[in-house]
Amino acid sequence: MKAKYVIDRELYAKITEKLYRGRALIVTGPRQVGKTTLIRKILSSSGKNCIEFTGDEPDIRSLLNSPTSTRIKELIAGAQIVFIDEAQRIPNIGLTLKLMVDQIPAVQVIASGSSSFELAAGISEALTGRKFEFRLLPLSWKERSEYFGQLEEHRLLEKRLILGSYPEITITQNEEEDLLQELAGSYLYRDLLTLDQLRKPAVLDKLLQALALQVGSEVSFQELSRTIGIDNQTVERYVDLLEKAFVIFRLPAFSRNLRNEIRKGKKFYFYDNGIRNAVINNFLPLQSRSDAGALWENYLISERIKKLFYRTPYVRSYFWRTTQQQEVDYIEEHEGELSGWEFKWNPHAKSRRLPRTFTRSYMPRVTEIISTDNYESFLQ
Repeated sequence: MKAKYVIDRELYAKITEKLYRGRALIVTGPRQVGKTTLIRKILSSSGKNCIEFTGDEPDIRSLLNSPTSTRIKELIAGAQIVFIDEAQRIPNIGLTLKLMVDQIPAVQVIASGSSSFELAAGISEALTGRKFEFRLLPLSWKERSEYFGQLEEHRLLEKRLILGSYPEITITQNEEEDLLQELAGSYLYRDLLTLDQLRKPAVLDKLLQALALQVGSEVSFQELSRTIGIDNQTVERYVDLLEKAFVIFRLPAFSRNLRNEIRKGKKFYFYDNGIRNAVINNFLPLQSRSDAGALWENYLISERIKKLFYRTPYVRSYFWRTTQQQEVDYIEEHEGELSGWEFKWNPHAKSRRLPRTFTRSYMPRVTEIISTDNYESFLQ
């Protein structure tokens, strides 16, 4: 099996080293980030006999919906690796994967899906102790720098802040905005709108726009409820689905009960700047925008989150603020130690230290102001 592949992904080595460990390999992530391309590269370089199924095809969904072990053996006869793409679309896929892992241990099973909530619901219980899970996101700073070169990637910084880092967007010229609008429309909602309980795309649009306009600011579900005109529970449910569909992620407030700390706050960021800008239909250059600081913050935090996913998965991320408006933009907790960063888009702006209340109380290992002059060290 041959695959057209352009940009090397950080997950390639991590997935490859887990082959033939007696477990299914599950790869999730947003649509169009390159999951199928990545897995096909792994299959192509494996030197094994491979068979591929896709849950997009109705006959495949029927064949793999609760088959017997005998039927599975007939379907994959001769294969050493079985790849099931768009696995979340196959009913009872968890039980099918369990049968493959248990009854045909010599065959490596790999499944991918763009919808974590459906895929997880189908596999979590059935594959307990039988799977390794991976999450693929839009291209990371490291992946882009290795392909384009670090100097060129630095030159493309403003483009990344506006158009994001989906693979097709990074290698396309002159059609990026059209591709992003399509991606933020049909692809973004495809999984969400298949759910019976989510039948109001107009409400989802309003919610996403509201979240996009509050990037970098604390978010109140009550305020969102009033703005959009739906109840709090619906807002929370829709936000939860958007997180599980890899559109947004939350940053909780950090608190150890110091006086005046914000304890239950939350901020939301988009996994990709281009999707955020497509949601509000604003692709203007930075010099014509009032949200450059928010774009910079979303970019740095989302890129840092990618780095952590791929290389240091057991780090917890937060922001910190007090009722007196003392604030730290981004905090990490790793092995009991804290580090804190402030983000400044303009490297010539008057920098400031992290609040003394924070540094004296928590003795962070790292405190740093991140600007366009030094951001590479924060992401590499």
